[in-house]
Amino acid sequence: MSAATLTTPLITHPDHLPRRMAVVVFLAFALAYFFSALVRAITATLSPTLTAEFSLSAQDLGLLAGGYFLGFSLTQLPLGRWLDRHGPKKVILAFLSFAVLGCLAFSWADSFHGLLAARVLCGMGVSACLMAPLTGYRRWFDANTQLRTNSWMLMTGSLGMLAATLPVQWLMPIWGWRALFVMLGVMIAIAMLLIALLVPVWQKATPTADIPKAPADDDGSYREIWRSAYFWRMAPIGFFSYGGMVAIQTLWAGPWMTQVAGWSANQAASGLFLINLAMLVTFWLWGLITPGLARRGIPVERLIAWGLPLSFVVIGTLVWMGTSIGAAAAVGMALLCVSSTFVALAQPAVGMAFPSHLAGRALSAYNLVIFAGIFVVQWGIGLLVDAGRALGLPNVQAYQMALGCFGLTSIASWVFFILKNPSKVDNLSPP
Repeated sequence: MSAATLTTPLITHPDHLPRRMAVVVFLAFALAYFFSALVRAITATLSPTLTAEFSLSAQDLGLLAGGYFLGFSLTQLPLGRWLDRHGPKKVILAFLSFAVLGCLAFSWADSFHGLLAARVLCGMGVSACLMAPLTGYRRWFDANTQLRTNSWMLMTGSLGMLAATLPVQWLMPIWGWRALFVMLGVMIAIAMLLIALLVPVWQKATPTADIPKAPADDDGSYREIWRSAYFWRMAPIGFFSYGGMVAIQTLWAGPWMTQVAGWSANQAASGLFLINLAMLVTFWLWGLITPGLARRGIPVERLIAWGLPLSFVVIGTLVWMGTSIGAAAAVGMALLCVSSTFVALAQPAVGMAFPSHLAGRALSAYNLVIFAGIFVVQWGIGLLVDAGRALGLPNVQAYQMALGCFGLTSIASWVFFILKNPSKVDNLSPP
């Protein structure tokens, strides 16, 4: 099984939505994903406040931010089965109910353990916000449109992360972080209402030559996904490179700017705004160019093979420069995140490498890999920073060691990706 379908547009299918309805459905899902990304990234902006109020260590901070991704990961396997069986609309509405509860619980928390439990609940609640629409798009849109909408959903997520930076910093003196989470719960409830009104009910797929009928013995298991060599080829880069990109964007970029570059909390919020703006523009551009690349026959694997090493160069530069990066800290972190976006192309590739009746399970299984990676990298960097301090390293060197270790794991995952399928590596020439 491979992603060859990426370069072969699907024929017109009776399940494909009319253009106007497709736009409405995309916008409804995108609004929910916007708020899920805001909830995900807000801990980076709030980290100085939460650290001071609850006396958090670097390890605590990493675990708190990672709790979101732990909750997210816990739901992915049952989520895939439910998406294939019940469709995106029912599933996302059920899950978002828990997200609303999680936001309210976070606003009421009076201890680190209360915050952590609420973050886990938030992660579980929003865990369908990307997988549900991508499962729907697999049936409702053609292949080229799926590549575009995947990138533009990620762009919407970047917009949510953008809203989690300076806007949150501006509102903090007015509302406080507790009221912010109450408002997030209200906004997610509004997004739920729009999805309930605008997204079509999941119907049984209409089989055609390009989308075969689901087999009668499909028991909802992940057997076909776990047996796929293509899935396992993509798994390590999803875990380390994709997971690390999100871990840094949503948490460790902030402490890097304050602890290594010496920025103030307000300066770091401005830096996070720049990083997320760069990511928004990058995913918008990916959405514009990926359909053309697919029509030209340029496979996703080639883009990842030649593009991802750019992020290794950026990591090495950041580690080497340390405190001397100064005012360029945000630019360096933005370059790291932007150069890592090549690996985001793996997600739709995995989804389209499987028949549509397996799309929910394939996407959720790969999302489990990604978010388990985010949790491990996010918490792992905190553990390494604290370990470095315990060994007597200065604070800056502890951060440099932690980022360097992440870079080594990312390089190792890329090497595995290259070596796993030699028959494709032969054709890897720069696009």
